[in-house]
Amino acid sequence: MNDLEVRQLRYFVAVAEELHFGRAAERLGMAQPPLSRAIRTLERQLGVQLLERTTRHVALTTAGEVFLRDARTALDAITAAGRRARHAGRSEPRLRLALKADHDAGLLPRILSAYQGEEAALAVELVLGGRGAQAPALRDGRADVALVSGPFDERGLDHQPLLTEPRLAALAAGDPLAARSELRLADFLGRRLPSGATVTQGDCEWVRTTRRELVTASEQSVMDMTQIFKLVELGSIVWFLPASIARRYPRPEIAYRAVADLEPVTLSVAWPRDARSVAVAAFVRAVAAVAAVEAVEAVEAVEAT
Repeated sequence: MNDLEVRQLRYFVAVAEELHFGRAAERLGMAQPPLSRAIRTLERQLGVQLLERTTRHVALTTAGEVFLRDARTALDAITAAGRRARHAGRSEPRLRLALKADHDAGLLPRILSAYQGEEAALAVELVLGGRGAQAPALRDGRADVALVSGPFDERGLDHQPLLTEPRLAALAAGDPLAARSELRLADFLGRRLPSGATVTQGDCEWVRTTRRELVTASEQSVMDMTQIFKLVELGSIVWFLPASIARRYPRPEIAYRAVADLEPVTLSVAWPRDARSVAVAAFVRAVAAVAAVEAVEAVEAVEAT
């Protein structure tokens, strides 16, 4: 088999994600006939059928599903190689830290202060993004290290859990649920979330087993926290958020309530598995030390009450 080309991988991923040759061609900025020919050539080259085609339908074969996963990984690696090379060649090297604003358990100032005390420390450049954007930023070379919340795609990454904190429900202070002494996820069925979706029984199962978050990354990256808080105050939505955010943003118009079966959220530090940077290692040491102190302080605070 001849060596595959990056162009072939990009063509296939576009078709596999769109499952429509016309949309894939438009996305790639090319005509459909040469795209179709390129995919047929790729299949002959591999000796397997990647796509099942009819006049109305395009679907991945089992071989196509496997190839899509590996093609994405390969393209991410190629993109990351270029970005990391450009970053390494900068006259003033920096440590690029990916995170979602305010999803740092309130530790970021202490983390940065501790990191600057490390001999290998570099200036830190924040790479802000929505929920779920941090792991991809590590894989495609946009970031060197990340603070990530909750379950995330660990492919190609190493990570270290830092701390776990409960999540609370944020709802309008005048909401009837705010007067309840005990709440469960089922009490929120039908309520609208920041994503625009509504809580369903399936959503409750997802939250309990931490298979995915209710608030999607795409919507979180569009709506800032001020907008979310305003919609909560108006009773338009409810929001499940880490307790540390609730502590930092007390608002008389919003009630923060515990939900008995709402899973907690874990904050972790993550980095590419093949990272050899002493600056990344120094950051991981610093953030782990800060989290350890925070855990001790939290225990002492509970014992003092």
